[in-house]
Parts: sequence; C-alpha cells; structure tokens
Amino acid sequence: MSSAERPSGLLPGRALRRTSWRVALGTWVVLVAVLVGLPWLDGVDPSTPSALPAPGSAPWWAVLATITLQGVALLGSRPWPRATPVAAAALALPLTLAGTGDLFSLTSGAVTVATFLAVLARPLGALVAPLSATALLVVADETLAALVGLGARLGPALTTGVLQAVGAVGVPLLVAAALGARRDAREARRQGSRAAEREQEALVRAAVADERTAMARELHDIAAHHLSGISVMAAAIERQIDTDPVRAKASVRLVREQSGAVLEDLRRLVGLLRTDTDASRGVHSLAGIPELVETSRRAGTPVELRVLSAPGVALGERVGPIAQLAAFRIVQESLANATRHAPGAPVTVEVDDRAPDATVVTVVNDAPDVPAPAGRRGFGLVGMRERADLVGATLAHGPTAAGGWQVRVRFAKEGRVDPPPAREEVVR
Repeated sequence: MSSAERPSGLLPGRALRRTSWRVALGTWVVLVAVLVGLPWLDGVDPSTPSALPAPGSAPWWAVLATITLQGVALLGSRPWPRATPVAAAALALPLTLAGTGDLFSLTSGAVTVATFLAVLARPLGALVAPLSATALLVVADETLAALVGLGARLGPALTTGVLQAVGAVGVPLLVAAALGARRDAREARRQGSRAAEREQEALVRAAVADERTAMARELHDIAAHHLSGISVMAAAIERQIDTDPVRAKASVRLVREQSGAVLEDLRRLVGLLRTDTDASRGVHSLAGIPELVETSRRAGTPVELRVLSAPGVALGERVGPIAQLAAFRIVQESLANATRHAPGAPVTVEVDDRAPDATVVTVVNDAPDVPAPAGRRGFGLVGMRERADLVGATLAHGPTAAGGWQVRVRFAKEGRVDPPPAREEVVR
C-alpha cells in the first residue's frame, strides 16, 4: 500500500502483523472472562430475577462459540481491515435467535475492536461503506436480539440497536481518528525537521563546492606562474650547462624546488572540481593581510594587527602560495564573522611567523556589548575547514573565556632553517 493510500502516522502493515494476533487473543480472553463472570455476578442478588442464561446452557455455549469466531475474524484485521468489522457484526446475526438475553451485548466487543483497527489501518474515505454496513448490522443484531430474546417492542428494540451501533462503531471511529490525527501531526513535524536538515546539508554541500571551485580558479594562476618560471629556468639551463656549469647546477636546484612546490599543491587539490569559467581573481597572500585589516577599520570595526616575524626574512617566505591564500581567506572570513556576530567588539589579528617550522595566524574578537540577533547558520566555518584541510593546516576555533571568539590556524613551512632573532611589529 503506497503512502498516498494510507495517511502517515497510521499503523503500518508490519506493526499490524505483530499486534493483530495479540489483539485477537486479548479480546477473546476479556470477552470470555466477562461471559463467565456475568452470570455469577447476576446471582449475587437473589431478589432480582436473572435475565442471563445459566453457564453451560445452550445459549451460553452459543455466545461462547460466537465470540470465539469473532476472535478468529480479528486475525484478519491486517490483510482485510475493511472486511473485519463487517464479518464480526455478521457473525453475531445467527445468535439473535438463540435467546441469549443480555449476554448478546458481548458480541459488540469484537466489533468495537475491529472498527478501531480498521480506522488505524485505512483512510476514513475508504471505510465509509464497510463501517456503514457494520453499523446497520449492529442495529439489526441488537434489534432482533431484543425482539426475540427479551420480548421487547419494536420501538425500544430499535432504539437499543441504534445506541449499541453508536457505541460499537461511532465511538471507536472517533477515538481512532483522533489518534491518527495526532500521529499525522507528529509525523508531519518529523518530516519537516528532516526536510530542513536535508536542505541545510544541500546548502553546505553547495557552499563547499563553491569554495572548491573558487580555489581551483586561483590555483590556475599559481600553477601557471610556477610552470612559467620553470620553463624560463629550463631554457637558461640549456644555455648554461656548457658555459657555466656552476650556475646551471644552481638553476637545476631552483627548478627542483619549484617543481616540488607545484606537485605538493597539486597533490592536495586532487579531486577538486572546477567549472568552465575564466579565472579572473587575483591571488592573495599574507602580505595582503594589513590591507585587509585596514579595509575592516574603514568599515568601522576596531582591529589591531600584530605581525611577529624574523628580521631580514619576508613574511611567509617559506609558506606556500596556496597556504598563504588560505590564510588570507580565513582572516577575511573571521573578520566578517566578527562584524556580523559581535558588532563593535575589538578584534585582534596576529600573524606569528617566528617559528622555523610553522606560521600561526590567530583572529580573536571580544564579546559584544549588545548580542547580535540570532540568524540563519552560515557556512564560514565550513569554508575555513575546507581551506585548512586543502593545505594541510591545523584549524581550531571556539569561544574564549571572556565570551568572545577565536580562530587559530597553523601552516607548516617548507624546509627547515635556523631561526634568527625575533622582532615584533604592532600596527594600530
């Protein structure tokens, strides 16, 4: 049965398969217990004439046989939920001539259970005809039982039949419909939550794909620069190899270094996809961070820049171009996040290039005086993580003890040299 045929939240076939036999057995046990106990309770007050057949009499056995057959019919509530209520009501029809008295009302118990299970298993629109037939059969059963077994007149007997039909069919129908409506509402909320999660995941994947495509475009310029230099040096080596072997050997070392840098960058970018659009953006580096900080200051963000570097060594000299680009983008995104989530809070950008094996970039913003309003979750941290992973950097981010936010990324340097004395430059 498709989801279009059965509303969400109703009992699926697997649940009915597990519960139908338990429901049938439980219903039969309860009805038999009532059948056995009612005559005993009826005999407690000897001053009141009994309207119930004695246990072990033919009418009593007829009632037991009928409710047993109805219990068997309830086993069909899984494969034939629409037919089960009709069958349960029809099985009681022959009992109307057995003179069972008030015990006949026990046959409505199985009808009530069958109606409840049918409403849980099928849409109400598909149950109009079977439930209408069930109600008419209950009215006929009770009316005939009252006329034949109790000698009642037609009017009261018909009224009893209608009331019994309302209790055996109408009440379980309303209860099951209410239960199904609540389950539908819960399922709708779950579906909405899952849809929102899928949408968020799709947006994250799209953002990651955009970041990868942008980095692939920028790699085009970097790789072209390296390969152009290698080509020029190779041409010079061809002329120097006979006339100046010493310079030729030095040029070969430079070619080897440049080739290794390009191969390392390409290895990290294996698997990235790019679109067939022209690359038009420039390549940024650590040297562009002061300009980036100045732009943020002009926009109104109080930013302090600290550059810790070794004298006589250019900033980020042994940090690859892709890593420098990633550092620039991470600082750019961190400043944007600080402006968006902590407007007016002071920000500190620190570029520590003193260590011989790594360059560490840290961006810290203080807690804002007035918290920014909650908004849609963005993809800034996702983009930072992608860029850091791309160049093998170590990225850490999270709240500070003072209530602000810190982003720290460590880029490994190429090769090893002895570090010269350090100096600190603070740009305010």
